Amino acid sequence: MNDQAQAATPGWDPFGHALFDSPSARALSRVGVVDVGSNSVRLVIFDGAARSPAFFYNEKVMCGLGAGLAESGLLNPEGKLRALGALRRFQQLAEGIGLPPLTAVATAAVREASDGAEFRNEVLRETGIRLWVIDGNEEARLSAQGVLLGWPGAHGLVCDLGGASMELAEVNAGRIGKRLSAPLGPLRLTHLPGGRKGREAHIKTLVRAMAEHMGPQRDRLFLVGGSWRAIAQIDMARRDYPLPVLHEYRMSTRALRDTQRFIEETSPDRLRRLSGVSAARLALVPIAMDVLIRLLREFRPRDVAITSYGIREGLLYEHMPQHIRERDPLIESCLFSEAKDARMPGFGKTLFNFVMPLFRSVPESRVRLIKAACLLHDVSWRAHPNYRAEVCFDNATRANLGGLDHAERVFLGMALLYRYSNKSEGTRFERLCDLLDERGRREAVILGKAMRFGAMLWMQKDSPMAALRWFPRKRVLELHLTRAASALYGEAAEARFRSLARSLEAEPALRLRA
Repeated sequence: MNDQAQAATPGWDPFGHALFDSPSARALSRVGVVDVGSNSVRLVIFDGAARSPAFFYNEKVMCGLGAGLAESGLLNPEGKLRALGALRRFQQLAEGIGLPPLTAVATAAVREASDGAEFRNEVLRETGIRLWVIDGNEEARLSAQGVLLGWPGAHGLVCDLGGASMELAEVNAGRIGKRLSAPLGPLRLTHLPGGRKGREAHIKTLVRAMAEHMGPQRDRLFLVGGSWRAIAQIDMARRDYPLPVLHEYRMSTRALRDTQRFIEETSPDRLRRLSGVSAARLALVPIAMDVLIRLLREFRPRDVAITSYGIREGLLYEHMPQHIRERDPLIESCLFSEAKDARMPGFGKTLFNFVMPLFRSVPESRVRLIKAACLLHDVSWRAHPNYRAEVCFDNATRANLGGLDHAERVFLGMALLYRYSNKSEGTRFERLCDLLDERGRREAVILGKAMRFGAMLWMQKDSPMAALRWFPRKRVLELHLTRAASALYGEAAEARFRSLARSLEAEPALRLRA
């Protein structure tokens, strides 16, 4: 979440009452959503903090319902059988878990096929699942809401590429603007006459018309959909990118042109080995790449971001009351983790207040990460002591956390690593630290060491037993201890305090007070 979005949220207080205990949030605690697309059918079950839910269960079946739709006007017969089988399984899973009725949506293939209504009736008869068929504008709106689930203050253009259609939607500071849908899905473009040149001319005509309708879009382009994620996986493989997390992965126009050439020059077998993209998805990638390159030419976005959130998350967002939508997804998730897993829930706020004198001049975007780190500082205590640092780093960098770009993930992971360890050199995470600039790395180390020391000085979360005072010009770090707490300042605590002072290039000083 950017500073502007935080400032726009009245009374934004990450350490306020956590909303996962409220009745409206508990109603969202475990929800199942089914997306019947033109290419795949997927079940996602969300669980955890309502504002930043985890994927309790996630299963996808590549059915190809929309294959051949442009020529026949009918759903793919084999795809219908596979989709019915998947939906029967999903319904039985939902019943076994004890979920409320599944929310199920169907998109372009089902809404456009002449036998779409017949298929919906068959699904209802065979599984009890009622498919909600949405039009292109509604699909664009839900995809945009999915993006807002992860980026509450997002500015830019959301582009959702399905098997049969592509949807665009403006987002601006939490609001959805103009929307548009066009028949630009890879399955729809597979058998156009004229080969690749004919396909590119067709794509150019449709995308240019969309650009004229949507108007200038110079902010971020948010990409939603499996074909976009496959392109990102290939881009990561080409660059040997160190953090294989798709959500919030950024790409430039130049990098995507390089990736287009890489796809054209590399055999499908090698692409599959390098990227892990399935053969079925990989077959659609060159067509999706042609669409993406035309989008970049027409809209000229500032940059491109992949999002793992889309229609399914948009449906969850649809059920959220406004007061939940306004919460920071990162902090809400961290509050939930602390309440569930920390040895002393609530201590994160005390620790935050203790370390903040070291970070008086940092921007609000960094303060937000410091709050998150303090909430998470103790949630991995059950891990073996030899591996706690690694577990913390992995959890921060790879977990399903909304509202974090990759550099922020690494900052959080590095701070938590230093919460349990004195070095990152020589670890398997060393390459990831290059995603942070020098100042970010230094601040993460200082935060980690401050949390490592501060965690030793309290037995009660609300007892004001110690305080730090930092004098950067004098290069002096003072620890003010109450006499009642002086016994807590043993040899191990003193060593950690001196280590923190060294990271600040400061002299440590102890001050006792009544």
